[in-house]
Amino acid sequence: MALAEAGARGRALLWPRVVLFGDSITEFSFQENGWGAYLAERLVRKCDVVNRGLSGYNTRWAKLILPRLIPKSDSAESTVAVTIFFGANDSALKDLNPKQHVPLEEYAANLKAMVQYLKSVGITEDRIILITPPPLQESAWEKHCLAKGDQLNRRNATTGQYAQACARVAQDCGTDVLDLWTLMQRKQDFSSYLSDGLHLSREGNSFVAAQLWSRLDKKLSALPSLLPYWREVDHMQPEASLL
Repeated sequence: MALAEAGARGRALLWPRVVLFGDSITEFSFQENGWGAYLAERLVRKCDVVNRGLSGYNTRWAKLILPRLIPKSDSAESTVAVTIFFGANDSALKDLNPKQHVPLEEYAANLKAMVQYLKSVGITEDRIILITPPPLQESAWEKHCLAKGDQLNRRNATTGQYAQACARVAQDCGTDVLDLWTLMQRKQDFSSYLSDGLHLSREGNSFVAAQLWSRLDKKLSALPSLLPYWREVDHMQPEASLL
């Protein structure tokens, strides 16, 4: 059977996708032992996990590019979940890092605008998860800043204000929220979750993966495996199983 003929006989496979949208903590999540890589492994044969992490970005910039990443022309049915994970850069101190800093009220408004945009293209609130920034371990991040000739440009208490704003937006919009800032600090020494005081360590990646999976699993458990297990393929007439 010619490939063109085979393609005509079988309907097109629409592979669902989970979109991870965020800053460097998302971009780095596909590295070895990263939380995004963990999700991709758990969801293989069910859907694609698409990394749209952009190092250094804040919600002011993210709001502008989201329609380019998930345009209205996309089938809403194909996007089964979206995570929005910003705040680590927005919460930078204005005087010391004005390029990345976004005022608290604008940060909340930007998150709300992104949720509303997703809903406008058919991605309902039950498929959206907001993730707060993790806590900042100030002494470790200060060493990182000093090594670059900078001052400490973030504060954990300030990051906490942004985390609270993110949680409020989730409540107002009816989405799920993963409050990493609160959850991680339930451990007395949360520094083990962080590699440099800001970004995730291997233990931090494992923590995020477990927490996020507990939320995603409920949303995606009904997704079928795509294409039959190899033992189930009729080797005498494979087209009967595969088309």
